[in-house]
Amino acid sequence: MDTQTTRRALLLAAPALLLPGAAHALTPADQALVDKAVAYLQGMPSARGRFVQTDPRGSMTQGALYLQRPGRARFEYDPPSSLLVVSDGRVVSVADKRLKTVNRYFLTQTPLKLFLADEIRLDRGVTVSRVTKMTDGFELTAQDRAGKTRGQIVLTFADSPMQLLGWKITDARNAETRVRLTSLVRVSDLDPALFRAPFPKPPTRR
Repeated sequence: MDTQTTRRALLLAAPALLLPGAAHALTPADQALVDKAVAYLQGMPSARGRFVQTDPRGSMTQGALYLQRPGRARFEYDPPSSLLVVSDGRVVSVADKRLKTVNRYFLTQTPLKLFLADEIRLDRGVTVSRVTKMTDGFELTAQDRAGKTRGQIVLTFADSPMQLLGWKITDARNAETRVRLTSLVRVSDLDPALFRAPFPKPPTRR
């Protein structure tokens, strides 16, 4: 998978540009699942694990992930990929370690903001437009309430035990990028160096 494909498909670091679908009124049972998901995410301030990403062309890559609320994340792709995605709490950097290039986006413009906030809220700033029940879990479709990104992300959870399994983003071309978590465990502490922006900008000359 090349850097341009990742930048465009954007598993993480750019708005998911999709016209919102029709919202469905949530039933009390739906809302109970939303509340359950929020409580789970809120109870996981730090975590590490592994992920598998499938891009719109069907190419698969994998790597290690580290999450630390508020706002910090690291997705480090296994070789031969040289991609690294880091959120330092304010900016998300998509870097190619081999080419030493980097593209940056504000965290507030990305789907990561949904589950890296200090206080997880799915009733403020975003709208859960659909809750889909499955045999062993459920999915939440969330959209930007203000409509600034006109996007949506689908979060998938298992409910026995409760666990985030991954997410799906669909772009304006109706192309899907999926991230499946093969493991995700709570940890008590993570090295702050994991979340330093790669390839810092050179100092401005005066």
